[in-house]
Amino acid sequence: MGQAPLAGIGACVFDAYGTLFDVNAAAARCRDALGEQAEPLAILWRQKQIQYSWLRSLMARHADFWQVTGEALDFAMETFGFSDAGLRTRLMDCYRRLDAYPDAAGVLKRLKAAGIPTAILSNGSPDMLADAVGSAGLGGSLDAVLSIEDAGIYKPHASVYQLAVGRLGVPAGRICFLSSNGWDAHGAASFGFRVVWVNRTRQMAERLPGTLVGEIGGLGELPALLGLAA
Repeated sequence: MGQAPLAGIGACVFDAYGTLFDVNAAAARCRDALGEQAEPLAILWRQKQIQYSWLRSLMARHADFWQVTGEALDFAMETFGFSDAGLRTRLMDCYRRLDAYPDAAGVLKRLKAAGIPTAILSNGSPDMLADAVGSAGLGGSLDAVLSIEDAGIYKPHASVYQLAVGRLGVPAGRICFLSSNGWDAHGAASFGFRVVWVNRTRQMAERLPGTLVGEIGGLGELPALLGLAA
């Protein structure tokens, strides 16, 4: 996939979970209680969280991402034989304040200094996103934090991506969208964004509609794609 600098970008919009925030951080912080099951529980928790968001959208039975996250955790905990209510509360509390990836803050500040508007567009509920952004200290570098709750349906529905166009006042073709989730990247590209896949874990390319314009291993590679001076 070509890595030529992107021209004419009017705003950069970021997915939150997995892109700016490490979704495995909650289980990692509870490794003392989870032991060797910490990593597999985190993986299953994330898989069910995303799966439930898609299925609820198809069922037209929406619930906010906090509820979905809790239901996914319940499935994962039962799968691995954990029934401690105190541990569940601890894991959920940790999820509200996930660690930001080390490259997130610097890149957002770089974009702000270059005069490029930035936003989050996430499945997360508004209070979840406020807690995550606040605890990571990213708020000063963001022009907007957008939740799918304003659309009432989860990604990759087109109405979710339209939220960024409406809020930022920038045409879809001039928005650079970044996500670590391949399905989200393709959903955004199908909508009309110019999408850069943040492929942190070197996953295989998805077989989905929507052409991506770039692929990077971390956010630190973004400024060069945008043609910003080193």
